[in-house]
This record gives sequence, structure tokens and C-alpha cells, in this order.
Amino acid sequence: MPTTRPQAQPLCIGEFKSWQETVPRLLKSTGLGKLISQNSHVLLKPNLVSIDPPPITSPVELIEAIILHIRTEHPKVKITVAEGCGSIEYDTWTPFRELGYEQMAKRLNVELLDLNAAPLVKLSNPECTRWPEMHLPKILFETFLISVPVLKAHSMAEVTLSMKNMLGVAPASHYNAGSWKKSAFHPHLHEAIFGLNRYRRPDFSILDATVGMQEAHLWGPHCNPKPNILAASQDPVSIDAFGAQLLKRDWTKIPHIKMADGILGSAIPSKIINLKD
Repeated sequence: MPTTRPQAQPLCIGEFKSWQETVPRLLKSTGLGKLISQNSHVLLKPNLVSIDPPPITSPVELIEAIILHIRTEHPKVKITVAEGCGSIEYDTWTPFRELGYEQMAKRLNVELLDLNAAPLVKLSNPECTRWPEMHLPKILFETFLISVPVLKAHSMAEVTLSMKNMLGVAPASHYNAGSWKKSAFHPHLHEAIFGLNRYRRPDFSILDATVGMQEAHLWGPHCNPKPNILAASQDPVSIDAFGAQLLKRDWTKIPHIKMADGILGSAIPSKIINLKD
């Protein structure tokens, strides 16, 4: 039985001036406040793949600016910042501490959550041939989920953007194959990314493309010139296709984006709102 193609959503782009100025302007233009109005709990998922500073990881200043903006429109909403670090050398609380997230959380009175230790639910979907069953944190299905990736190339997945950022939610207890706490994803990686996002795709994505990693996600040169923008959309597929373009890659040749187009979202946005205009 044919499926209906998801409706394309707008993609908003804002030239970066400062976190305090650009983030509220960008998020107001997307109508994020209205999107979360029926939710009492928002979950922010940054990319904290390591203890390396930005642009390898999501800047704590960006997460703080998002939190402050949400609170201006929804002062009573609960906000949790959650990650499940894949390092075999340390747990998630190490990047939380080393990258300033613990101090930020105390200052703003928000909760930090290690998704590797969160209560799980078992899910099944026979259409997901790579993951016919998955164990994922229960909180993902109780919250409005915002993925906050960094613009980065990836040696195995071509790019690591909004959908690839979701690998951090997978619990190490079920997906640790040895060299990395989520290394069970490495075989058939594109299918694994796509399958995970079929179980739970982000409700909203905010891409930090202020600097960018041109060749890989943990090493190598920064983008030159720097894109110096933030981008946001309800559609993670649109965000990922746009990010691939910024990295000078053809999204139609990146399997997990190609597979997701038309199923999890639309790679081509309904319109592009450029706040520089």
C-alpha cells in the first residue's frame, strides 16, 4: 500500500551575530513556541560525542539560548538536556562537566539526563529491516524532542547532522559492540540511522553551522569559509539535506538522507526563510 509523502516544511536560516541575538530571532521565525504549546516537557539533544570543544560538540551557549527562548514563551514547561555519550573511556557526565553543561544546568535550573542510564521501552517495527526491534529511552516518547547537531562531515556516514545525532539516544546497554558504546550501529550504518529515526525522529532540529567540520566529525579542518549561520526546521530530513549542501556534498548520494526523503520528511523544504533578507 503506497504511503503519502510527508508535507514539506519551511527551513529557516539566520546569519549568526550572537547566541543571544540570533537564536531568539531564528526560533520566533519558525513558530517553535506554537509547536511546543501542547507539550509540558521539552527534551534537548545536543551532540556531545566527546569532551572536545565546539565545533566538534554543541556549544553550551547555544543550548542556553534555546532554553531561555523557550522559557520566554512557555515559562512553566519542563526542559531536560539529554545525551548518551558513546565514549568507552568515560560516561556522559564527563562531557556534561567538561563542556560547561553542569554549570549551565545549575544556573538555569534544568535537568541533565544520561540517556545511557534512562529507563527503556522495547519497540518493534517489521518495516525496519535493520532494527526490527529496538530498545530506546522511554522519555523520548513523552517529550517534544529537539535535535541540536553541529555541522560536521563523517568518515563513515558522509555527514553527521540531525538524524545521525539521534544515535546518542540509543542505550549503550544494547548497542555497545566494543570499540564505541554505540558501535552496533556501524555495520550498514546508513540503514541503521534511517531505522532508528523511523522509531523516533526529532520533532524539531536546530543546526549549528557557525563553523563546521569539513572532513570528519572528530578531526581535521574547519569549514573555510565558515558558513556563520544557524538553521532550523520541523523536518530533520530538510535540515540534513541543507547541511550536506553546506559541506559541498550531494544529499541524493548520502544513503540515509535519500532513504528518509519522502518517508521521514522532505529533503526539499516548502520554502527557505532567510533572515538576512
